[in-house]
Amino acid sequence: MRVFLVLVLAAVAFATSCGAAEPANPALRAELLAMLERDQKFRTLEASQEDFDRVEKENTDRMRQILDRHGWPGRALAGEDGAHAAWALVQHADRDLDLQRRGLVLMRRAVDAGDADPSDLAFLVDRVRVAERRPQVYGTQWETGPSGEWRPRTPIEDAGKVDERRAEAGLKPLRDYLEELRSVG
Repeated sequence: MRVFLVLVLAAVAFATSCGAAEPANPALRAELLAMLERDQKFRTLEASQEDFDRVEKENTDRMRQILDRHGWPGRALAGEDGAHAAWALVQHADRDLDLQRRGLVLMRRAVDAGDADPSDLAFLVDRVRVAERRPQVYGTQWETGPSGEWRPRTPIEDAGKVDERRAEAGLKPLRDYLEELRSVG
C-alpha cells in the first residue's frame, strides 16, 4: 500500500510539473485530485477501517457517476494529473469489480485515442485480472509473503515476454520495478 502511495504521488507531482494544457473541465480535474488526496490520506496504517471503508465507498460511487456522465476522464477533459487521479481511484475500487471492468473498457478506448496513459492502463489490466484470479499481463501487482519477500499476486502470463509488454506500455523492466518495490517497502 505504501509503495503504491509513493508511486501515485510521484506520478501526480510529475504530471503537475509538466505544464500540460488547460483541461476542458478544470472543476472535474480539481474534484478528481481532491478525491485522490482523500483516498491517499485514508490508505495509511493510522486511518481507521471505518474511515477507509467510507472514503473508498464515496470515491467509488462518485467515480461511477463520473464515468456515467463523461466516459473516461482523460487528459483533454481532466488534464494529465486529473486523468491519472481517475485511474488511481478506479484502480482502488477493489470492492467494485464491475466498476473496474467498466473503467478498463473506457480507459482502453482513451489510450487508443491518445487521451490516457498506457502505463496506467497496464496497472488496471493487471488489477482486474488479479481480481478475476487470472494471470497478470504486465506483472504490476505484487504483495509481500509471510517472510517479507515480494511475490506476484497472481502468476505472470508468458513471463518470458513480460518486459516486452511492459516496454510497449511505457513501463520499466520488471527487474527494475522489483528493485523499486524492495527499496520502498
